[in-house]
Parts: sequence; C-alpha cells; structure tokens
Amino acid sequence: MDFGAVIQTNPPASRTVHLAKLAEQYGFDYAWTFDSHILWQEPYVIYSQILAETRKIKVGPFVTNPATRDWTVTASTFATLNEMYGNRTVVGIGRGDSAVRVTNGKPTTLKELRESVHVIRELGNSRAVEHNGSTLQFPWSKGSELEVWVAAYGPLALKLTGEVADGFILQLADVDIAKWMITTVRDAAEAAGRDPDAITFCVASPFYIGDSSDPATMQHMRDQCRWFGGMVGNHVADIVEKYGSSGAVPKALTDYIEGRKGYDYNSHGKAGNDHVDFVPDEIVDRFCMLGTADDHIAKLEELKSIGVDQFAGYLMHDNKEETLRVYGETVIPALQETVKAKS
Repeated sequence: MDFGAVIQTNPPASRTVHLAKLAEQYGFDYAWTFDSHILWQEPYVIYSQILAETRKIKVGPFVTNPATRDWTVTASTFATLNEMYGNRTVVGIGRGDSAVRVTNGKPTTLKELRESVHVIRELGNSRAVEHNGSTLQFPWSKGSELEVWVAAYGPLALKLTGEVADGFILQLADVDIAKWMITTVRDAAEAAGRDPDAITFCVASPFYIGDSSDPATMQHMRDQCRWFGGMVGNHVADIVEKYGSSGAVPKALTDYIEGRKGYDYNSHGKAGNDHVDFVPDEIVDRFCMLGTADDHIAKLEELKSIGVDQFAGYLMHDNKEETLRVYGETVIPALQETVKAKS
C-alpha cells in the first residue's frame, strides 16, 4: 500500500513545502494538496518548490476540476513539472466543489469531466489530442508520464471512473462504503473492456494519532476531524438531490445529512468548523482514521483487503507532525511487513 499526505495550501507556502518534505522523510509516496484558488494559495506554484526540495515524492491536486482551469494549461503545467523534475506528478480531478462554488459557479457535467480527463492525459503524456476542432500536441514535451485519477461518489460518476480513469479517489475511509464503490468502479471498467486491476484505488480521510482508550482524547480527535463529515455531506447532498435517499447509494452515506442546514465554504476543510454539528460521532469514526497506531493499522489492513492501493491522510488538524512521525515509524512499516508476509 502507498501513502499520501493531503495538505491545505494555507500561508506561509514554506509551511506547505515543509510538511511535504516531512512526509517524504517519513516514507510517504505522495504529497497532495487542495486546489481552490480563492480559499487558499495557488498550489501549482508550490508544487515546483516541493519537487525542488524532495527526491521521490509525487505531487498533485486533490482535486482539481475542468471549470476553473483550462484543460490544456493544466496538462502543460504538469508536463513542464515532469520535464523539470522527472515524472513525479499526478492529477486528481472531479466535477468541482469549493473552487467553483465560492465564485457562484456550478460543478461541470460528467460529459465535460470525461472530455477533460482525455485531453489532460493525452497532452500530459506527450501525445496529440483532438480538442475544440484542432489537433493539439506540446512540441516541447517528450516522455512525460501523467496519470489522471477521478474523485467520485455518485453511481454515474463511479461508472465514468471505471470507464476512463487511471485511478479512483474516494474521500472517506468507511470500509463498507469503500467496498461498494470499488466494486462499482471495477464492474464499470470490466464492462468497458478495461482491466480493473490497472486502476489505482485511493481512499482518503483525516488521520489522527491519539489514545483511543481515553474518552477525552477520543472526543478531541473527533472534533478536530468532524469537518470532514461536513465536506463529504456537501457532496452527498448533491447525490441525494439527484437520486433520492434510497436505492442507488448506500444508506450509511446518506442518512446522516438529514440534519444538514447548508454549508459555508469559508470553513471548508477546517478543524473547528462551526456548522458541522449535524455530523454524529459514529460517522466521524467510520469516515476517518482515528486512534492509536494499532487502530490505524487494523483499519488499513481491512482497506487493503478490499483492494485499496493507497491511503491518503488529510493533515487538517492540530497534530500534523506527530501523526506523520508515527506513520513513518510504525504504521507504514507495519503495512509493508504485512505485504511481505503475504507475498
């Protein structure tokens, strides 16, 4: 299993670079960032500095969208980074959330998402592509390698992911829901004539190391990560509006948003978010990775067993460095030993 650290690009940018460097030192494979240019600093600029100060770690948006960034500019950015630092980039993409909604925009259609994945991937891999009636190719790009991973929740988005994506990003660490969604993506890939095993499955959630046997500590961890249930609930609300609260989507994913009363993007992805009281402790525990190193290892082994290839942990809480340290010294080695023992 690979590991990623998801970082918010809050100023100073040097802090983002520091956390990415620390993640690499502790054995993480990916340094992901949010991509919402109004709420936080511009991540594509920061990637260049991260890559310059690290040796192996890959960088990419978690996630970008086809609306706020021209597809050809996105591809050019990552092809350029690949030329400068080796092929150490990846693009996570979805229909658009905070980046478009804070400007009163709307998520793109699935058709636009599908087309953007194709254009970005072809150009980002130094290939020609048909776009807007023209054949485009970067004449300066040779040997660039760029995967495009799609973030999805709803049935049609999951189907699209299976049909076209190099990877699937699921932003919650609930084992039962992950199993359903991974199966849905794999089935769609197989139906499209693709090899499901060629898709990388990435599960992401806040991860916080602490003493789960102490009620006060456990409650603090939950409160630091409750924002995530609000963020997921924002996506789920769109799904419920389209599909209803039963049938195509697991009830465990939809029931808890009944108490949701809107969403303020000024608090998006922030610990101590003041309008996520509707998210119960049970959902925080299911969606997030909380507790001791042993607690994390046990849940990661479950996720690994259902086909998860990468766990990406959100670092939006008050225990960033310690969580990275314990993962580097205990959790990541334990998962690597598990793989060796089974091979």
